[in-house]
Amino acid sequence: MKKRFDRVRTTGTALVAWAVLVGGGLAGGGRATAADTGIERAEAVQVAPGVTYDEFRMRLPRGIVHGHLLTVDLTDPAVSVDLLYPGAASGRAPVSELADAEDVVGAVNGDFFNISETQHPGVEVTGSADGPAVSSGRELKGAVPNGQRFGPVLPPGATTEDVLTVGYDHRARLDRLALRGTVRSAEGSWPLRGLNQYALPVNGIGAYTATWGAASRERAVCGTDTDRRAGCVTNTAEVTVRHGRVAKVGRHPGKGQIAAGSVVLLGREDGARRLRGLHVGERVRISHRLAGQEPGRPLLAVGGFPIVRNARPVGGLDTAAVTVRTSAGIADRGRTLYLMALDGEKGKHQTGLTVRELADLMVRLGAREAMDLDGGGSSTFVSRDPYDDELRVRNHPSNGKERPVANAIGVFSSE
Repeated sequence: MKKRFDRVRTTGTALVAWAVLVGGGLAGGGRATAADTGIERAEAVQVAPGVTYDEFRMRLPRGIVHGHLLTVDLTDPAVSVDLLYPGAASGRAPVSELADAEDVVGAVNGDFFNISETQHPGVEVTGSADGPAVSSGRELKGAVPNGQRFGPVLPPGATTEDVLTVGYDHRARLDRLALRGTVRSAEGSWPLRGLNQYALPVNGIGAYTATWGAASRERAVCGTDTDRRAGCVTNTAEVTVRHGRVAKVGRHPGKGQIAAGSVVLLGREDGARRLRGLHVGERVRISHRLAGQEPGRPLLAVGGFPIVRNARPVGGLDTAAVTVRTSAGIADRGRTLYLMALDGEKGKHQTGLTVRELADLMVRLGAREAMDLDGGGSSTFVSRDPYDDELRVRNHPSNGKERPVANAIGVFSSE
């Protein structure tokens, strides 16, 4: 299918002119007035059964906030949601490319990710996400330490383990996914502290599978649990385990695609000391899972941090930095999912939002829970046009073109 960086204008059959909503509050299932929400919304267009798209505007003293919203009815049997990623946990790709490859009906960018290594000259930059990731029920990666994340400072109480999930029961939730894993050998049993992560905890051991990709693993031993800018350690060890037995023992992080059936164990500090005690041919058992606080296994999990709980903004959200934002919201006890991205078009008196303003906006749109996803130049919103089936980028990414990202939330329809 032809890929296009295009834009649907608010004309003709695509979208009806801006309409001031009338009636009761959105959270109760009705329609809201501009006085209630301060938001003007265009008439929604059905992208697919159970999936609608509309645009909105909100006027602030400093300018106009222009946004794009996908409303997903998770109870519709034709609808499904999954995490899109570029085939490797260390890779990046534009949202439209991820969506077109999977033939989705709509998508927004997902988690914050490692985008720069200026503080570690010579270390390869990976596109790996900060938080846990699950796609089609498959656990892709765990969360980096809080102090290592590339995204903005977390609000009080939030961690890199915070995720938005959609379960096999077709319900969306905010949850936390913690890595639970063990490395067992004749030398002892040690906790596994990482899974396909661009940063490992101090003294930790991480596991890397074919899902990681071909990128270098050197970044994983840089920084500390509290300081991303700290240097890279030299006390490291790397062990390749093939079909349950040690095949290779080395001293430094490697690179290159990991073969199916193999797992690379990378250790730093005390973790390296333990791995150096292993010997070629020795049997090693590696187990891991991402354990949540909510019941059931997630079909999808994407990292970010909570900004709305119980229809109220959480405390301690940033009120200073204004930028383009992306967010996912939940309503109707997990039965409705909102995917929202702001427009980053330059000029036209447009403005972005602070994180606190984003939380207020998601409540006004009807969300009872919401998560902040990666923003700025990463904010991208795509959907298929219901009239010609072309995939289009609906917003203007603030960099003037799409930024390759670590992952995205994709919406599918069997019809």
